[in-house]
Amino acid sequence: MTLAPETTDLMIEIQLENGWFTVCELARLLPGRGVAALLPDGRQAALFRDRSGKLYAIDNRDPFGGAAVLSRGLTGTHQGRPFVASPLLKQRIDLETGVCLDDESVRVATYEVRTS
Repeated sequence: MTLAPETTDLMIEIQLENGWFTVCELARLLPGRGVAALLPDGRQAALFRDRSGKLYAIDNRDPFGGAAVLSRGLTGTHQGRPFVASPLLKQRIDLETGVCLDDESVRVATYEVRTS
């Protein structure tokens, strides 16, 4: 039997340098939409769930404009790679690697994600 994520109390955790950090309930992540989370050191992470249920977490700071807005970007795929397009200047950030698809010399931090 398979349970829909919305009917469970699964929590999303991301890997930080000193261990796993609980961010939010899985039900808070709607497919195709982002959520920003404040980390213990004051940085922010942007979390995403794609339509197949896969989870991603990257730094929320736009590497070009400097604002913490990537969680509000539009998600999509390019050549099979999941990305988020920044709401500022529309550069696409690969959700798996953190590399900018429009300027490969630019990248953001990525985090390992799990549910518990």
